[in-house]
Amino acid sequence: MSSSSNSGPSSTNVVAAETVASSPASAAVPVLPTPTPDMALARQLFDILRADSFDGVGVTRDSYGTGEQRAHEQIRTAAEALGLSVRTDAALNLYITLPGQERTAPARVTGSHLDSVPRGGNFDGAAGVIAGLAVVAGCRAAGVTPPADIVVIGIRAEESAWFPFSYIGSKAALGQLPEAALAVRRADNGRTLEESLIALGGDTAPLRQRTPGIDIARIARFVELHIEQGPVLEEAGEPVGVVTGICGSVRYREASALGAYKHSGATPRSHRQDAVVAVARLVSTLHDDWCDLEAQGHELTFTVGRFETDRRQADFSKVPGRVDFCIDVRSRSHATMQAMEARILAATDAIARQYGVAIDLGPRTSSEPAAMDAALCATLTDAARAAGWAYREMPSGAGHDAALFATAGVPTAMIFVRNQHGSHNPQEAMQFPDFEKGTQLLAQLLLR
Repeated sequence: MSSSSNSGPSSTNVVAAETVASSPASAAVPVLPTPTPDMALARQLFDILRADSFDGVGVTRDSYGTGEQRAHEQIRTAAEALGLSVRTDAALNLYITLPGQERTAPARVTGSHLDSVPRGGNFDGAAGVIAGLAVVAGCRAAGVTPPADIVVIGIRAEESAWFPFSYIGSKAALGQLPEAALAVRRADNGRTLEESLIALGGDTAPLRQRTPGIDIARIARFVELHIEQGPVLEEAGEPVGVVTGICGSVRYREASALGAYKHSGATPRSHRQDAVVAVARLVSTLHDDWCDLEAQGHELTFTVGRFETDRRQADFSKVPGRVDFCIDVRSRSHATMQAMEARILAATDAIARQYGVAIDLGPRTSSEPAAMDAALCATLTDAARAAGWAYREMPSGAGHDAALFATAGVPTAMIFVRNQHGSHNPQEAMQFPDFEKGTQLLAQLLLR
């Protein structure tokens, strides 16, 4: 069987491809399973979710708010119409079960999140839940009982744009949510996570005791389908990707630099404590450190996603006395994250002294890198190759709920679906034929 290679992204793209393979469809051995996933249901659910959460620009499905709640209700309604078993846990994660032939066997679990960032796209997260439901709906329509239970999870609060805490729903499901997270306040309305959860019928007592919503000992594998959130598959012309690992992160979400407000015309440079200049130098220095670590062979990203002065005090006639900013570092390597964090701390200290400002990085949060299961990845690449689809083995620079299952010891895999214009914006444009291919790959791991 002949194969053709595909050109990868430029060397400046951190999320670089590792392996590319494709095979002519005419030579492929058909191994994709029957029954066929229910694509009509999938289309209908995407349309319903968009109509329910369209905000005039994009979609907004706020974590533990109206948007996310409506999405969960719509998925529950669809599952109950199929005669599937449905339940929620204390954190209101949604579990949909198609019973298998051997009910005591560990289940095959799939799913993703249903919340979105403000004014986001319709596919980020929701595609993984809808794909899982399409697979079990296909089984129902064909009268097929899988070897073991298939469980589709609608996970709560994956997007930390609402609550500044990562993976709330999946940590709760796995009994890993720290009690302190319940006091975290939502960015827009100031309500605590506990208040928001209780208002929707959740129960914080089991969360305080770290009672899991699902028994990981009874999970055979966890598989998450998700749109790719970068340009790699689109640029390479490949419909699907097989994720090899998910980056961990180190974050300083609430950093600030305090200098002194002074008159812009009357204050010589030698007497300034300019917070903007100090943080600008810090960002430039750390960007150079990122480039240096990449040149040494490290794989990472470094981002300052917020850089702002106080509108109430900053003015064209003032030397700026305060800047608020944030830092995000991601890598699949602990050593790399530690190396970059050491440079952050060293640069912060040196630049604060140089410019006479106080730089406070604020609370530090982090998440663990996660490797995907090699055997499950091989099943996915074999299936894609046999179907004649171009695919790519690639890391995920973005974090996903799958990382929590993997680091908890559950054999885990992740499928990327090509998506135009990135994610976290209204222009997300996943093409349905690509989604169908990804869903068929998902069915391989749920039904084989």
